Amino acid sequence: MRNTDRENVQEHSHMVAVLAHALAVIRRDVLGIDCSPDAAAAQALFHDAPEIITGDMPTPVKYYDENMVSAYRRVEENAVRKLTEALPQVMRPEYERLMSGRTGLEDIVKAADKLSAYIKCLEELKTGNGEFKSAAESTLDKLRAMEMPEVEYFIENFIPAFEKTLDELGL
Repeated sequence: MRNTDRENVQEHSHMVAVLAHALAVIRRDVLGIDCSPDAAAAQALFHDAPEIITGDMPTPVKYYDENMVSAYRRVEENAVRKLTEALPQVMRPEYERLMSGRTGLEDIVKAADKLSAYIKCLEELKTGNGEFKSAAESTLDKLRAMEMPEVEYFIENFIPAFEKTLDELGL
């Protein structure tokens, strides 16, 4: 869709890391479930690192069918391997784990990624870009379908601020 404000992978990864950290804090401090916000943020920072090599594939194409999902997974695994091979041997396991998303916090990072997409839709709608209306609705539906209490808490307590301008927030 046409964006009024383009976002690069670095900006997106930072936003997802901030959101993953917040979701992990909610899980730990609000819900009382053991969770590491720092680990969630670290994984989120690297969640799209393979795109350095693969580029960004549109979601409808990436998830078209099981064959496409399987093929893209192999391409991503190859990209992770190439990226980690560029590192000193001693550092490879940690970065392979982060880029492959094997930290045990995949649900938090996936939710943060989806929240980032939803917030992007809200920002586009604030600029008058109506193309994002149905995307915002379907993304919110997908977030709610995750049935994660930390996501619901975030939506209830933080999303209203994203729907306001800085003037409306009094900042």
